[in-house]
Amino acid sequence: MTYAREQAGLTKRALAAKCGISEQLMGEIESGRRNATPATLQRLAEALNCPRVVLEAKRETALPEAVPVEATAPSPS
Repeated sequence: MTYAREQAGLTKRALAAKCGISEQLMGEIESGRRNATPATLQRLAEALNCPRVVLEAKRETALPEAVPVEATAPSPS
């Protein structure tokens, strides 16, 4: 959601005001600490001019890089 908000040229405060929610709630939704209600999600999508499904997408977490097996295996004698 941060990307969509920044692309729309809006601050958290401005987006919150457009959607009728508090800036604090906007920050919590954007950080993933709280979920938006369906109605709020729709208002956010309209304010950001993006499909609702984009905002509903789950955040992907970065996985640590895999260490190749041969790098951890003892060397043959």
